Amino acid sequence: MDLQLKDRVVVITGGAKGIGAAITRLLYEEGAVPVIVDRDVDASKRLICELSGTRCDSVHADLTKAEDCAKAIELAVKQFGKLDALVNNAGVNDRVGLEHGSPQEYVASLQRNLLHYYNMAHYALPHLKNSRGAIVNIASKTAVTGQGGTSGYASSKGAVLALTREWAVELLPYSIRVNAILPAEVMTPLYQQWLRTFPNPQKKLEAIVAKITLDKRMTTAAEIAAMAVYLLSIQAAHITGQHLYVDGGYVHLDRALEQKTIQ
Repeated sequence: MDLQLKDRVVVITGGAKGIGAAITRLLYEEGAVPVIVDRDVDASKRLICELSGTRCDSVHADLTKAEDCAKAIELAVKQFGKLDALVNNAGVNDRVGLEHGSPQEYVASLQRNLLHYYNMAHYALPHLKNSRGAIVNIASKTAVTGQGGTSGYASSKGAVLALTREWAVELLPYSIRVNAILPAEVMTPLYQQWLRTFPNPQKKLEAIVAKITLDKRMTTAAEIAAMAVYLLSIQAAHITGQHLYVDGGYVHLDRALEQKTIQ
């Protein structure tokens, strides 16, 4: 299948690690020009070196600042002359809850997990109009299932789903497609960090995996990347406003299946 992504310039927030890095790698393999926007300079440099090519770049940015979002888009366009797509991915499940949190911490969580989605899309829009481009927003299953103790992150991801539909409608006149992906349990550096907060990380991981109905395994970052890259491609030219779950059936399939052997 020809995704026709050759030379298409794609900005990926949080593109240096985890799911973002997997998306960056796959875009590069498909001939696209990924531009990593990340605050981790060292991780960005390592990934650029790994790709060993001139068809990629990175921008250091603090995405909680609107001016940094504007700068990231400006530098990407200045470097490569255009912008074809945006992947809003950066975020962290920061455990800012209702009981164990504060109004100030909640607002800070929205800055880390939501506001830059709007800011990046806002500043990218003039260029996406020119290219009839696409936006992919990375959301989370917490937006629809809840998790407990993470009001900031869950509400941010819920808003991302709403914005995906809103932008898909608003941008129809420009043929700009907007879709969202909802990962559930994906092994990333941040996920590993979260597991280490438990007294027995391995036992916690086993309990989580037991609830993943398809093959009883975590989703890989590469599997999220495959969906993201497909949605950015010409093969998804008539897909917009969709919330796509890449989760091994975690969210929707009957939990009773955990105890069944399917013949």
